[in-house]
Amino acid sequence: MKKVLFGLMTALFLVLVIGCSAGGEESSGESNSEGEQASESKDETIKFGVTPWTSTVPPTKIASLILQDMGYKVEETETNVGGVFMGLSRGDLDVFMDAWFPMHKVHMEKFGDKLERTAVSYPKAETGWVVPAYMEDVNSISDLKGMEDEFGNEMFGIEEGASATKESNELIKAYDLDMKQVNSSEGGMMAQAIRLMEQEKPVVFFGWRPHTMFNKHDLKILSNDQGFFESSSVEVVTNSNLSERAPEAYEFLSNWNISIDEVEKMIVEIEENGKDPEKVAREWIENNQDKVAEMKGE
Repeated sequence: MKKVLFGLMTALFLVLVIGCSAGGEESSGESNSEGEQASESKDETIKFGVTPWTSTVPPTKIASLILQDMGYKVEETETNVGGVFMGLSRGDLDVFMDAWFPMHKVHMEKFGDKLERTAVSYPKAETGWVVPAYMEDVNSISDLKGMEDEFGNEMFGIEEGASATKESNELIKAYDLDMKQVNSSEGGMMAQAIRLMEQEKPVVFFGWRPHTMFNKHDLKILSNDQGFFESSSVEVVTNSNLSERAPEAYEFLSNWNISIDEVEKMIVEIEENGKDPEKVAREWIENNQDKVAEMKGE
């Protein structure tokens, strides 16, 4: 009788142990905000540099959410482009999702092997001086010569310290234009340009894709014959130590790519339709699961 009771107790104990073990396995992962199983938490924090450009937001938010889903902690630091590259070189930042080449080549040369060009987001992004399409007789930089006073002898650019600002000043000298560059934030530049375009007055300012300016206004990028503002390759730049410190994160970032049209659509959703950037990014992730898996190397 004792043997029978001992056997029953042993069997009951095994059932309880197996049940608890299975329950522990089922609850070992955490669910993210969409109810999906999150990866095991990692100790590393991935730090993004974020410039005050609308084109920086969508790719940064998408990459940030995917890395969080992979178990990483993330931080975002807002600064100008010079501050981003300085932070990357010091290791204060890990990733910049919106580097433009050859425009930002000067920063890569300055910091040498401390930085790495890790992936290409999209290869052909147009940049340059733009005018509204109603200015039918202005199609190139050369056309501006002799009519600078019609523009108030001004062109509108983005913030001081940006590579585009330096290149615009060099362009003014190269073409001997009687103009000065008026610098402000992206929003300030666009406000000046829109005010003049609403009156159909002459205006010239710095433009680039992806940006909502090309969705909202009929614009043209002025051609030039001196090699300014070549078509840009938009790339992911990382601190050169990231591959050793966070290899899975680095693998994902090294496989990163997204189309310029997709980024532009997201900018419209955020800037024009007032959608939350993280919600827009999460929608992109949900609608592009195959691409996300490919970038993660799955």
